[in-house]
Amino acid sequence: MNKITFGITTFLESGVDADSGQISHFERINHAIEEIVKADEVGIDFYGIGEHHRSDYAATNPEMILASAAKLTKNIMLGSAVTVLSSEDPIRVYEAFSTLDNLSKGRAHIMAGRGSFIESFPLFGYDLEDYDDLFTEKLNQLIHINQHEVSHWKKTKHTVALNDITIYPRSYRKELSMSIAVGGSQQSVVRAAKLGLPMILAIIGGDPIRFKPFVDLYKYFYIASGHDESKMEIGVHAHGLITDQDESEFFERYFKSHHAYFKKIGSERGWSETTKSMYYHNIEHGPLFIGNAKRVTDKIERVMKSLGINKFLLHAPGAYMPHEDVMKSLELYGLEVIPKLKERLS
Repeated sequence: MNKITFGITTFLESGVDADSGQISHFERINHAIEEIVKADEVGIDFYGIGEHHRSDYAATNPEMILASAAKLTKNIMLGSAVTVLSSEDPIRVYEAFSTLDNLSKGRAHIMAGRGSFIESFPLFGYDLEDYDDLFTEKLNQLIHINQHEVSHWKKTKHTVALNDITIYPRSYRKELSMSIAVGGSQQSVVRAAKLGLPMILAIIGGDPIRFKPFVDLYKYFYIASGHDESKMEIGVHAHGLITDQDESEFFERYFKSHHAYFKKIGSERGWSETTKSMYYHNIEHGPLFIGNAKRVTDKIERVMKSLGINKFLLHAPGAYMPHEDVMKSLELYGLEVIPKLKERLS
């Protein structure tokens, strides 16, 4: 498999209400620039921003924010987490990220996905009945544009024809770095494997180890499709935040905002309300990677070894937390957690 890498992702959480913590989109977007610079300084491999179109997130246009940070950083990969490709134009996606790739000298990354929220579909005039076809057709066109300097693409229901056309600017490298984010769909896992694209498993519920069958499924179809096993890349994406403060006090502070977020999302989706006992269970045995550096290091190590993967993306903060908490988490992640994990997993 490919080398072991570690990253940070965020939806630029700006908060649900004043009681559980809330800041303006102006503040959250500018905090993100500081986070990216810090992440680069402490040696984190990747910083990704997830596209959303709702009031509690400040990330409608990740590429603009990443481009603003490109000239302030040197090594860190800059990407989406995710680009909701179903409601995007693949041509414009390529143009935006190839521009970012040139600004950053080859550090742009597209993480394509269908997204866990559907606000972008009515916003941009798409029908949810076309949910699967939209993603499939647009992903195939984006891959074609990325791999061919001169495009010859036959029109489909959801994409335009490209007849002997070059999309500019071309990326700094021969091809843009790309991956596919998946949830709990076997079809999505198999598609990513057959295409030979890196896969990121988004884990928001249950023990992360239960995703092992998806990892095994990906590996089987990746190898069966004739792709180079040494280039295989599989990662997980899970919420977390690292602290050097008293854990019990930190857990209580994080719970207030975490509970408010999931209560709001749960009311939209018909989920049962998260209790404090469920929250603490998720810290110990579930998908929350929260606590001191040792706790988080040990948990990431267990998950990566058990799943047999080579990439971990810590989604921070996952719910609104003060900027100083996020910056401290990045520092601990880059300077303490990641070096220990690379040593243990090497």
